[in-house]
Amino acid sequence: MAIAKKVKENLNKSSWIRKMFEEGERMRKELGPERVFDFTLGNPAFEPPELFKENLRKIAEHPIPGMHKYMSNAGYPETRKAIGDYLSKQTGLKVTENHVVMTCGAGGALNVVLKTILDPGDEVIVIAPYFVEYGFYVDNHQGKLVVVDSKEDFQIDIQALDRAISQRTKAIIINSPNNPTGVIYPREILQELNELLERRCKELGKTIYVISDEPYAKLVYDGVEVPPVFNCIKNSILVTSHSKDLALPGERIGYIAINPLMEEDEELFAGFVFANRILGFVNAPALMQRLIAPLQGLAAGVEEYCKRRDLLVDHLQSIGFKVVKPQGAFYIFPQSPIADDVEFIQRATKYGILLVPGSGFGRPGYFRISYCVDEDVIRRSLPAFTELAKEFGLC
Repeated sequence: MAIAKKVKENLNKSSWIRKMFEEGERMRKELGPERVFDFTLGNPAFEPPELFKENLRKIAEHPIPGMHKYMSNAGYPETRKAIGDYLSKQTGLKVTENHVVMTCGAGGALNVVLKTILDPGDEVIVIAPYFVEYGFYVDNHQGKLVVVDSKEDFQIDIQALDRAISQRTKAIIINSPNNPTGVIYPREILQELNELLERRCKELGKTIYVISDEPYAKLVYDGVEVPPVFNCIKNSILVTSHSKDLALPGERIGYIAINPLMEEDEELFAGFVFANRILGFVNAPALMQRLIAPLQGLAAGVEEYCKRRDLLVDHLQSIGFKVVKPQGAFYIFPQSPIADDVEFIQRATKYGILLVPGSGFGRPGYFRISYCVDEDVIRRSLPAFTELAKEFGLC
């Protein structure tokens, strides 16, 4: 066998998102791109902010001596300070450069955190539906994934979470705004989660971390707040990237931030820096670190994403689909009209519609629509969605 057994097994379980994207490539060749409505991939629909482009031109025309050399594995102090200052303003806490580690995107950040905190057999709880790669990341570091279903409105089920916590629980990953639902966890829920953890950590005599994965935190609508996790949960670690808010997914730039209220902050920082190096990331991309430092708080395309959300949600509801209206990110997660969500998305391809089944996110019976596509694609897809709804007797 050319590759490891585990890798071969995981290839068979790998992302539905990629499978459907590849199906889209085939259909575009066969039917023509104008007849295919691809809602599979979360690739930002807009260009980075103009300030990013201005700064890129400046640094290209006036390069800084040594700007392509190694730096501290944690990243440039000035970039980490800029992020710390932003988080300090957001939270009212003193977040310094020694609470921030620059990473190769949020995926890199999650792997660094899990490498640092997990012993073999430790459990990491995720809330379904969840980003499928979490399972592979936990497995990378010999952990065990424990899946807890959310409520019907996709909010955290605190009682179910309580039942899932065990002596082996090391962390809980939360993702708000959530991929795939777009739901935001409100302050009251996060405070309930903190109360639960304070009680269970005392009972178990150990620390359980909350890892808050927040790449969509600036893509929010209707004036809804994404509560700063540091203000709600003491033992919290923030991981994020600028892939979505600054539309830079290919540049792989993100960071880890440690809640300064944690007693183990210095030890965690040292562990994250070490893991960043030995996992082979070494450091986050040097050029991107310089470019994103002055862009904290900016986001690309929020109003346009909101417009696309409303177009799709209003139409889907009008033709009979059950939809929880997303508050952030750029995904919709409607209920499938039949229990078999895989069969449903396969039948949707007859109308040129490419979707991702909820099974790929640990929540069968639903499907994901990514609306970070051209508005014209959405408008042209609406009649196709209507025909699909008719096939299943929704309208």
